This record gives sequence, C-alpha cells and structure tokens, in this order.
Amino acid sequence: MDASVMVGRGTGGATVLFILAIGILLSARSSRAQKGDGCGHTVLGRSSGSVSSLGYPQWLRSDSVCEWEITVDTKHTIQIRVADLNVQPHDCQITYLRIYNGIGPHRSELVKLCGKDLQIPELIRTHGNQVTIQFMSGPHSNGRGFFLSYSTDEHPDLISCLDKGVNFTEAEFSKFCPAGCLTGFGEVSGTVPHGYRDSSVLCLAGIHAGVVSNVEGGQINVVSSKGIPHYDSTLANNVTSVTGALSSSLFTFKTSGCYGTLGLESGVVRDTQLSASSVWAWHHGNGLGEESDSGDAQQQWGATGARLKKAGFPWAADDADQQQWIQVDLKREKRITGIITTGSTLPEFQFYVSVYRVLYSHDGQDWSTYQDANSMQEKIFQGNTNYFQEVRNNFIPPIEARYMRISPAQWHQRITLKLELLGCQPPTVWPRVNNPAPPPPKLSTQRPLLELSTHTPEIRNNTMPPHTGHDVALAAVLVPVLVMLLTALLLAVVCSWHWKNRKNPEVTYDLPHWDRTVWWKSMKQLLPSKLSEGEECVRYSSSSEVSRLRANQGIHTEPAEYAQPLVGGVMTSLGVRSTFKPEEGEEPPYDSPLTPDLLCHAYAEPLPASGAEYATPIVIDMANHQSGGPVVFAGRAHLARTDSGQSAGSLYDTPKTTPGQATPSEGQAYQVPQNSSQNASGVS
Repeated sequence: MDASVMVGRGTGGATVLFILAIGILLSARSSRAQKGDGCGHTVLGRSSGSVSSLGYPQWLRSDSVCEWEITVDTKHTIQIRVADLNVQPHDCQITYLRIYNGIGPHRSELVKLCGKDLQIPELIRTHGNQVTIQFMSGPHSNGRGFFLSYSTDEHPDLISCLDKGVNFTEAEFSKFCPAGCLTGFGEVSGTVPHGYRDSSVLCLAGIHAGVVSNVEGGQINVVSSKGIPHYDSTLANNVTSVTGALSSSLFTFKTSGCYGTLGLESGVVRDTQLSASSVWAWHHGNGLGEESDSGDAQQQWGATGARLKKAGFPWAADDADQQQWIQVDLKREKRITGIITTGSTLPEFQFYVSVYRVLYSHDGQDWSTYQDANSMQEKIFQGNTNYFQEVRNNFIPPIEARYMRISPAQWHQRITLKLELLGCQPPTVWPRVNNPAPPPPKLSTQRPLLELSTHTPEIRNNTMPPHTGHDVALAAVLVPVLVMLLTALLLAVVCSWHWKNRKNPEVTYDLPHWDRTVWWKSMKQLLPSKLSEGEECVRYSSSSEVSRLRANQGIHTEPAEYAQPLVGGVMTSLGVRSTFKPEEGEEPPYDSPLTPDLLCHAYAEPLPASGAEYATPIVIDMANHQSGGPVVFAGRAHLARTDSGQSAGSLYDTPKTTPGQATPSEGQAYQVPQNSSQNASGVS
C-alpha cells in the first residue's frame, strides 16, 4: 500500500487497546505506518517524507510516544536528515529520538539522539530499505520537539524542510526537497515571477511557485540574484506568502517554461469555446438590479465574461449547487500546468469561489477528476479568499487534455469567477514517414513567458517542435548532387577504358588470361574448334605442297599469320610470343590461309583479316632438343587429320636440318623458323 496508515497508541483503556490491535493488523499490510499519541506533522511519500513531534515548534507534549515504520523500494536504502531536535530534560532514559535499521522485532538500533551536548549527524543512512523512527518524551518534558525528513539513496542532495535561501551561498544550485514541506510554521516572502526573499524557506517557496509537490517532493533548481525593495503577498498552491521588505538577495526557480497563458485573456480562445452549466438571469441596468430573462442578462453574466483581467461582469451560475461548472474547449490537446482564478472583481458584487475541483476530457464526453500524484482521491483546490485577488494552483503532474471544466465546491454568496489556464503545446512525436521533416511551426499566441513564470537566465520555452527543416532541405539537395557526380565519374572511367581498348590493336588480339594458362592449353587440344559459318580456317602442310597449291591456283598472298599450336607439354624459357618472325625470303616456312574449298584442320584457329601475328609455341620436346641445333616442337601425330586421306604421321613437315644435326624422330611436327640464310639453304 502506498497510502499512509495512522493509528494511535495511547496510555490506557479498552478503546486504546482496540485501536492498537487494528493498527498492528494494518501496519503488517502497509509499507509505511504511524503509531502512538505524540505524532505531529506526518507526510510519508513513496520515496521521501517528513515527520515531527506533536506541537512542533511551539510546544512539546510530555509523557508521550510516537513511532513511524517506513519501507521504500527494495532496490534502495534510506537516508535521514534531522533538521531540529530540542527537548528537555536531558535524560536519555525518558526523552530521546531513536532510529532503527529495519522494522519489527528483528530491528537493530542505528543511533540514539539525546542528552545536553547533542551532536546530530548530517545524514543517517540505513543498511536496508526499512527504518523505524521512535520518539519518546518523559514527564515534564518541554522544548520545541523534533523535525526530520527522509528520502531514498537516489537523492544524495536531500535538504530539510527548514532550510532557507540564506543557508546557500552558491549562485546556482540544485537540491532535492522531500515530501511534506507544506507546514504551518514556515514563512515565504515573494511570488512568481519577481522572486522570493532570501529569508524564505526554500522548499516551501518551491511549493508556492508550483515546481514541487507537497505529497511527492521534487528537485529544485535555484538561481540567486540581487534583491528588490519590495516583495508582494500572494496565495498559491495553499501557501500564502507574506509581504517582504528590501533584501540584499533573492532566489528564483528554473522551470520547464510550460507556464504561458492559453488564450482566455488574450482572446485566442473564442467566445464559442466557453460554455457553462447555467447563467444567472439578472440584469444590472440604470443602477438598479432587476430580474430579467433578456439577452442582456445572458451577456452580462455569461461564460464569455470568465476571462481573467477582462473588465466587466464575470460568469455567475444561476443555481447554487455543486453541479455547476464552466468549461473551456482548447480545440486541441494541450499540456495544462496551472490555473489562475479571481472572484467577480466588482466591489458591488463581492462573489467568489473558495474551493473547487478540476475535471478534464479528451472528447468532451468522458470526464476524469484530477487527483494528487499516486492518490486515488480527487484533489480539492483552494480557491479565492476575496473577490479581487488572483490565486494560482499548479497541476503536478500536468494535465494533457482538450477540455477543462471547473466545478465549484464552496463559494461566497454566489458562484462567480474569472480564470486563465497556464500551459503549452505538448511535445509532438512525429510519425516515421518518407519525409521526416515536421510541418513548419505556427506562430505562438501565448503570452511572453517572463510575465508568468519565474525569471531565470536559462528559462526556455521548449513547447515548439525542433527546427529541422533547413537541415533536411540541405540534405535533400546534397545527396542527389553527390550521386550524380559519382555516376558521372564512373561513366568517364568506363568510357576511357573502352576507348583505350579500341585504340590499342594489340589488345584486340591478346589472348584471355585463361588462354595463357598451361592447364587450359592442355584442355583445348581435346576439344573441337568452334568455327562460325563462312569463316576461313588454316591448316598446316609441307612447304612443297603449299607451293604446288598456290602455283595451281595462281594465288598470291601475303605471309600468313600464325595460329597458336594447341599442344600440351612443358613450357620452356622461350616464354609467351617467342616465335621468331620469318626473314624475307623466297618462300616462308608457313603458308597463308587456304581457300575455302579446302577442309579446315582440326587445330587451326580463325585468323584475323589484317595484321601479321605470330604463333606462340606452347610445348617443347625437351627430350629431342639438341644443343647447338634448332628447338623442335613435339606434336601428336595420331590427332592429325587431312582431306587427302594421308596418315596422321605424314601431315606435317619434318623439321629442317642443318649439317651435323641428327634427324628428328617421327612425330616432331614444327620447326622454329630459321633466319634468312638458313631458310635459303633449308628449303628444297
């Protein structure tokens, strides 16, 4: 249970015992419990709180006891700050403040505070998430009593509810105020937006300003500055500040900036957006009051008059019951952080609402009543105490709704009020779409923030969506330009490469990489040549046969290009393209391509139409190579085939010989071209 359970434990009688039994049962089910007859101010929040002895600080009740059992979340421990302890007599047997680690019979004592020369630790820390605080006063005890606050260990900057602005000398600082600092003995001078006198109680001023909640506490961010000659008195959030005189310094609070007006006073909220349960049908004319059902009466006391600071008649309900209301339609969802109300502001009609409730809705049909944080009970707001003074109440946490309805619960003479809502446009979560840029922000119609919230150097209104349009537009231009530049560069490189290949004739005839590898040359001899239709083919024959064919046909051709023999074997040191160009002579060792009527040899490849190219010997018969003689190429005679039906071994000329050179063995097909002198002597 989050709610506090308060049970008395007295000094005698059946009633006290019955109440004590109920208290024990309830405390067993509660995370926070209070027992005893000497308990004073008590607020036990989920993560912080404050407790005091009965009558603090005016008087101390003698012969009494009070005990608080506190439990917080299991992930945290508890820290305690004792703000004040003043008791007499100084007898530690009958008057003391004890703090135990844990609750129940297995608790262990952390510290016992009593005696004359009392030294109070700055912070008392528990070992777990439970603590018991026990206070005892003996007979004839007197003094102020005690006051302390606690919080979980996640707030190491905890301060007490009694710390004042003068206790801190930093120009800017942040502290954590515990729950329960709304007390009847603190004093605050000043208001929003002018600031608070340095003698003001810091956390109480934070409640008055609406930056922390009394039931939950909260973090405050404080800025100190030079004091002003006069501090006004106002009522806000159930705290009445008092008039203050000149001071050397003052302090203000940094806020989120969501405290602008929502348009009732400025006229942004139109008359059609204001409505009420009923309107007082009384017309004020010629200085004499008279009952009337005319439109003049509706205009004088209608809902359109309920605009703060607007001269004229306010809204007044016709009926005097708690079913009356006045409603504001904001046309869209808004974050509403506060409300300011006044009475009639007319001396002749001193009407006002002293207590009211707040309801809100998203659609105008289903209504919810505003509740305190972590509470199931509706919150009752303190309204005006006179017909002319403005009273502010803040919503902690804020309300997010389109419709707001004020329902009076108590009033003076007649239900009458004027109002203004405080807040801002809630932060917009833009959906993920193709165009991530949000629509341009609209011009704000809110009142300048500095007129309605605390003046601090770093107040910002963060209610407008971020201005990301320029960045998105720049990215939308740069990305296509970069893509176009990269594409153009890539095209230029490709075109340059193609042009270079076209200009270089050797590239056209160069063999692919895999044609230059040994394994592919070995494989190609086993495959048939792929010839296109009408393509000329070349076969190798003896020089005498070629000469005869050319003489019979009267063909005169240029020296033929040499196709690469497709034979396997071992590569030598001659390397790629080691065939020698034949010398100019009467008869080259190799013939030009034959006419189409001749059948193509199986190992000939189509030759290009122009440009002489020399065949590259692939395989050398190292076994038949003799030093000092020509290098002879080894062929496979059984794979040769001719159109004349000759045997496979007779298709190729035997190598030319030189004097003293042994005749090659059968099967050797090609001879390395000789120089011109050798050609002249070797051709028969």
